[in-house]
Amino acid sequence: MLLLGIDIGTSSVKVSVVDAATQTAVAAAQYPDTESPIKSVQPGWAEQSPDMWWEQAQQAIQRCHTSGKYNPADIATIGIAYQMHGLVLVDKDQQVLRDSIIWCDSRAVQIGDKAFDEIGHGVCLSHFLNSPGNFTAAKLAWVKQNEPEVYNMIDKIMLPGDYIAMKLTGEVTTSASALSEGIFFDFLNNRLSETIINYFGFSPELFPEIRPVFAGHGNLLPSVAEQLGLKQGIPVAYKAGDQPNNALSLNVLKPGEVAATAGTSGVIYGVSDQLTYDPQSRVNTFAHVNYTEAQRRMGVLLCINGTGSLNRWVKSIFGSAISYGQMNDIAKQAPAGSDGLRVLPFGNGAERMLNNKLIGVHFHHIDLNLHQQPHLFRAVQEGIACAFRYGLDIMRENGMNPTLIRAGKANLFLSDLFTEAFVNATGVPVELYQNDGSVGAALGAGIGSGIFSSPEEAFSQIKSIQTIQPSTSVYEPVYQEWKALLERQLAVEQ
Repeated sequence: MLLLGIDIGTSSVKVSVVDAATQTAVAAAQYPDTESPIKSVQPGWAEQSPDMWWEQAQQAIQRCHTSGKYNPADIATIGIAYQMHGLVLVDKDQQVLRDSIIWCDSRAVQIGDKAFDEIGHGVCLSHFLNSPGNFTAAKLAWVKQNEPEVYNMIDKIMLPGDYIAMKLTGEVTTSASALSEGIFFDFLNNRLSETIINYFGFSPELFPEIRPVFAGHGNLLPSVAEQLGLKQGIPVAYKAGDQPNNALSLNVLKPGEVAATAGTSGVIYGVSDQLTYDPQSRVNTFAHVNYTEAQRRMGVLLCINGTGSLNRWVKSIFGSAISYGQMNDIAKQAPAGSDGLRVLPFGNGAERMLNNKLIGVHFHHIDLNLHQQPHLFRAVQEGIACAFRYGLDIMRENGMNPTLIRAGKANLFLSDLFTEAFVNATGVPVELYQNDGSVGAALGAGIGSGIFSSPEEAFSQIKSIQTIQPSTSVYEPVYQEWKALLERQLAVEQ
């Protein structure tokens, strides 16, 4: 039996077809080949077209079919992972009303901060486990304030994965996990938050029906099935944000287990059984994929916006003719610590762990007679590793003390240099897996449609491919100097 997973990323859409018996992909495809654009018509703004995601998803599925490695008619269920926090608005005919305001957009920071103060910090943290900050609720309030003609046409608001499921099935649903990442969910009352709705003046009718993450979210429309070469009526049986889904794909489901990823953004994601929160909302708590009212499983998420995005930017400016693998090899020519070159990697929107400040990327101590391309490439990866350490220390303040972090061998974790810098800066071993978000989404669909009896069965064959242990203290003084530079910059931003 085959499972289809769709991963709606910021850079591209990835799909995988997975054999349920072996829990491995028989085919995979990505679209487009180059990175998708982010529209930024004003500083701090970031938008993408939901119609672009849908077109890319269709193209990626068709590419997968052309591999000839399976019969599309054997696909029994569909799962979706998606970039978190994006706001999608549709009218009564399910037509998109405007481009999605995506996760790294910073325009609503002041709206969210004002709501935090006026609703009350204690109420927000105890009920939502977060400040409204720069999340989806504040973005919707921005549309209401600034684009009333658009707001008045809204029939339903949704997250990016809800939109793709709607295009596949014609049904509009959501989950507690999705609502929690938008700061629409009240954990103490286990329902859509009346406090947020009343404060911003939203109508409850704007919100889709709430279903479990692992559940039927509609069946494939006949017209879409014909277009995509799939069997009509198969269910969309799983939808989750990319970071909860990444944790699922690494079998991170129990309290104390921790996952990490370093793609466009960098994330450490730990599971807790407590309704925990950071008093400053520098790290955020959402409902994990296996959250229920009876058995609370919370995902505690540290996000750094500018990790892989910075690495890509540096490559495009200083190494456009080389591959990422060559870039990593060049970086190894510089010594650990990059001969004093330091990088603050914060140039992709307001950083939650820095109290939603926009401080930008900073290069420190450039010596024109010493520093060359290898130093630059290495210092960027070391700066990102230091940012992870800074964020992990915030998580430690809030009771999350990992002894092991699981990560997929992908993106920046393909770099031995970055992986070693991460491990030695944080002091925590990393266990690497051949995981993939679209494979995780496919297996999630297997759980949601009952093909697997439990997540444990769905990931019974997962095995690590490598474990990296801390091996040197050379990065401790590097980190302490980096931290001092960051704190000096944050003082300037006051």
